[in-house]
Amino acid sequence: MFDPMFTLLVVIVIVALIFDFFNGFHDAANSIATVVSTRVLSPGLAVIWAAFFNFIAAFVFPLKVATTIGKGLVRPEAATEYVILAGLVGAIVWDILTWYFGLPTSSSHALIGGYAGAAIAKVGFDAILYKGWEKTIVSMFLSPVIGLVLGLGMMVLVSWLFRNAFPHRVDKYFRKLQLVSAGLYSLGHGGNDAQKTMGIIAILLYSYQRSKGQAPADIHVAMWMVLVCHAAIALGTLSGGWRIVKTMGAKITKLKPVGGFCAETAAALTLFGNSYLGIPVSTTHTITGAIMGVGATQRLSAVRWGVATRIVWAWVLTIPFSAMVAALCYWALGTFLNL
Repeated sequence: MFDPMFTLLVVIVIVALIFDFFNGFHDAANSIATVVSTRVLSPGLAVIWAAFFNFIAAFVFPLKVATTIGKGLVRPEAATEYVILAGLVGAIVWDILTWYFGLPTSSSHALIGGYAGAAIAKVGFDAILYKGWEKTIVSMFLSPVIGLVLGLGMMVLVSWLFRNAFPHRVDKYFRKLQLVSAGLYSLGHGGNDAQKTMGIIAILLYSYQRSKGQAPADIHVAMWMVLVCHAAIALGTLSGGWRIVKTMGAKITKLKPVGGFCAETAAALTLFGNSYLGIPVSTTHTITGAIMGVGATQRLSAVRWGVATRIVWAWVLTIPFSAMVAALCYWALGTFLNL
């Protein structure tokens, strides 16, 4: 028997996985820009390396970020199927626009902005769980600063430890180490970002069960959600995002293997910490801050602050713009379907 609500559920899950794919596609630059710009790996090998670690993150991190997204930002009763669909569309539109202009913005903030915007369009600001947003907003500003400080600190420490070594030997040594740091960063990227889509699918299934008169005990992330979300983000990474690679790998500052290692390691440490705390941090903000920190150890003019300013403006606009697009999408659906 044909069930239109189940069909809608399947369609929205597919849209969520498309967003997850775009997340990997959009954020591939974050994972591979440094290792490509230092010529440690070719672009083709770099995306395979990053995608592999994106996927195996499924078996490394607890599902705390998914829990935050699923039930920590918007009241579950406000998260209907159409709210979630409109939120995903708002996030995807923003991702495509910023990819086109080569801006490494946050897919994570686009998702939560779209989700919140659609929920507000449905029931007003009462839909928002403000306490859950506190750590997300704080991380929006702190993650690039933490990445910058760690990147700068690691670069200073490594420079001091190897101050008497021959430059070509240091370069050769860190070319190998950068394979490890790039893998760790991609592991952190998959562990944090894939869980955001899991949380959306989990609340979607919860909403569907309630619409059928069932009473699910809680919002649950099933293993199939974990596997398909990590597969989708890994496939997106395999597809690359070369416009943003150019911005991240060359336009912010010029990197050598030692700098790439410090930036990736600093960003990976930041992502690991946030994932274990359940904070949906922006991987883009984190790696960008780390790259700036490494560049600033040479001299402040080594960082192209004009490019950095454009990136920061894109960060600031991500949540309100994706929320606005999602709200408009929800109102359009409401007009068409008499919601």
